[in-house]
Amino acid sequence: MSYPLLITIDSPADLRRLPRTELPKLADELRRYVLDSVSQTGGHLGSNLGTVELTVALHYVYDTPKDRLVWDVGHQTYPHKVLTGRRDGMPGLRQLGGISGFPRREESEYDTFGTGHSSTSISAAHGMAMAVKQKGEDRKVVAIIGDGAMTAGMAFEALNNAGVSHGGQMGDLLVILNDNDMSISPPVGALNRYFARLMSGNFYAKAREGAKNLLRDTPLYELARRFEEHTKGMVVPCTIFEEFGFNYVGPIDGHDLESLVPTLENLRSKPGPQFLHVVTKKGAGYKLAEADPVKYHAASGKFDPAVGFVKPTTPPKVTFTQVFGEWLCDMAEQDSRLVGITPAMREGSGMVEFHQRFPKRYYDVGIAEQHSVTFAAGLACEGLKPVVAIYSTFLQRAYDQLVHDVAIQNLPVVFALDRAGIVGADGATHAGNYDIAYTRCIPNMAVLTPADENECRQALYTAFRHDGPSTVRYPRGAGAGVPTVKEMCAFAWGKGEIRRKGSRVAILAFGTLLHPSLRAAEALDATVANMRFAKPLDTELVLELARSHDAIVTVEDGCIMGGAGSAVLEVLSAAGLTVPVLQLGLPDDFIEHGDPIKLMSRCGLDAAGIEQSVLKRFGARPQLVKPAANQ
Repeated sequence: MSYPLLITIDSPADLRRLPRTELPKLADELRRYVLDSVSQTGGHLGSNLGTVELTVALHYVYDTPKDRLVWDVGHQTYPHKVLTGRRDGMPGLRQLGGISGFPRREESEYDTFGTGHSSTSISAAHGMAMAVKQKGEDRKVVAIIGDGAMTAGMAFEALNNAGVSHGGQMGDLLVILNDNDMSISPPVGALNRYFARLMSGNFYAKAREGAKNLLRDTPLYELARRFEEHTKGMVVPCTIFEEFGFNYVGPIDGHDLESLVPTLENLRSKPGPQFLHVVTKKGAGYKLAEADPVKYHAASGKFDPAVGFVKPTTPPKVTFTQVFGEWLCDMAEQDSRLVGITPAMREGSGMVEFHQRFPKRYYDVGIAEQHSVTFAAGLACEGLKPVVAIYSTFLQRAYDQLVHDVAIQNLPVVFALDRAGIVGADGATHAGNYDIAYTRCIPNMAVLTPADENECRQALYTAFRHDGPSTVRYPRGAGAGVPTVKEMCAFAWGKGEIRRKGSRVAILAFGTLLHPSLRAAEALDATVANMRFAKPLDTELVLELARSHDAIVTVEDGCIMGGAGSAVLEVLSAAGLTVPVLQLGLPDDFIEHGDPIKLMSRCGLDAAGIEQSVLKRFGARPQLVKPAANQ
């Protein structure tokens, strides 16, 4: 594929040397390049195809990297990466050692703020804009936020703060709302383009201020103000943003460079908080993605752009997400009290069928994790049984609500934590490495760690029957391939099981690392326990194994610090046992993006890594002092 104009752009400075008439051609090449790149690597597709013209216009008008662009959520920044010197890095996108799928400050000076979670852009950009004021620098700050991210309370907290004076100063901040789902307004045409340019231009601003000064002390001032507000409100949906203190411009066509460039040029010179509403189409320029933006939101791997996504020839393994979705529907049939909640992750959390079959018991609260948890608490107070389907990394955003609104009141809310442990290509912002540590320290909270697909189904049933808050954690993708049993049977509460009897070394496995632990145990002749619960921990089993073995090894796909292995150490310490313990898990570091299998191997959490770690610590045949019988 040929990209004659794009290959001449190694930085935004090269872009800014182009005549404006060349920008549509560049945008066309950039869109084709992004599509071709993602078809080879996988990654987010629809959102990036929708931001091509907006990205070109921003880097053409603004003096980046001196001027700051803050992207939200960040999965719409592939065109940005291509234009900012990373075009040749796209073949390694989201792969181990390659460039990230999200903005990263350490990756490029053009990535001014790292993202992955949504709705952070306005807060960060407001901070940057106020820093510019405080330091007396001459630079501009722009936040680009999607309409989905605008559903989060944090975005409105930032708007509320950015629209007021701080010590007599207001930041020069432009917020661009990238409305790619037509959720706020329909597509716009020539009249709106003209109106946007008029409102962003000097004539409108000067006339507005002149009229204010002329009428300020007269009875006509209030009448004129109301007339302006209502007249403007009839043409554009500006009122809410104007009330926050922003000057609203738009909506304009986000794919029309003839509209975008002059509007941005006008707004760049405007002081104070500005708000530009652009309407784009997710998947723009690629017919298949335009027709099905949900399906083409992201590609899991390679595909032929001419054909699109095709079903694999061999049936894929059942994923944990699918196991959850099936259990949720089966449980809802049995218990009318069950309600399902998701913070804007219906597809990702496996709730499509539940939504279709039980629409009155399904709640998508938008990107509002804090609200989702307290909303669930309110439902539980009235006798319902909420199940909150949420990624492990996203529950971090609602930690106070987890403690204050659910755990303190000991409410029966089940948190189904998808994407626990290493996630892979999405990297550190999406990794579910910390949930065992941050949930097991909360009083009343139970933490279940099923080892495979069938245990996941039974663990969810066990948690649902529990009269208190609980989390059930499971990883992204498929597990060991254990078939699920339709009949639901609860685990013995807080109890693990011995899966292999050996000698000298006992491996205590939490979650899906049970299976590599079993393979490693064959070579080591070690005992293996499937612990099932990180809390309440099976203290009897821990003490029994500690007294009958020379060493204990804990294995978990979560952080070592404060994790399940730490819980085992606490039990041994309380009992006065001094048996050696080796904790295996994720290191005190942020894990890079890459293939999950390779990352697990790097962390020593595959069968070979577990075996080698045990041999390195204890030797081929550990000769250790066995604890005294009375300890």
